[in-house]
Amino acid sequence: MTESSQRTNPDSGPGGKSLGKRGGGDPGTRGRTTIADGVVEKIAGMAARDVSGVHAMGSGLSRTFGAVRDKVPGGGKSVTRGVKAEVGESQAALDLEIVVEYGVAISEVARDVRENVVSAVERMTGLEVVEVNIAVSDVKLPDEDDDDDQSEQRVQ
Repeated sequence: MTESSQRTNPDSGPGGKSLGKRGGGDPGTRGRTTIADGVVEKIAGMAARDVSGVHAMGSGLSRTFGAVRDKVPGGGKSVTRGVKAEVGESQAALDLEIVVEYGVAISEVARDVRENVVSAVERMTGLEVVEVNIAVSDVKLPDEDDDDDQSEQRVQ
């Protein structure tokens, strides 16, 4: 092999050996991405809360504990309350527990929540959402106080 042939072949290394393509293909496909269950739970929780007719997420007990945690400095509001996710390599399954407002059609709210959650999770994570199970644990009546009001101190 001559010097000129080695210079004209960009894939040749010393001694004319082929180096192949550097790195092995598209940089976007090198390596693996894993998404934690908590990430999917946050996305689903935010998407479910955006639906009109959803008053709150979680059962009465989890909302009570959440209200107490919200009062603790640094506790913050939990967007994952009422959401449980199981995440695999390419798929996710979600269980949501919601409280709906009185007067709304529960089946329509559930459908809208399901559509919004599937859309948000699939768009943001690239995972296929195989199911979204929704449990309606309560109905918020117009004359009921919110849990946040109940958790305030009685004496100041």
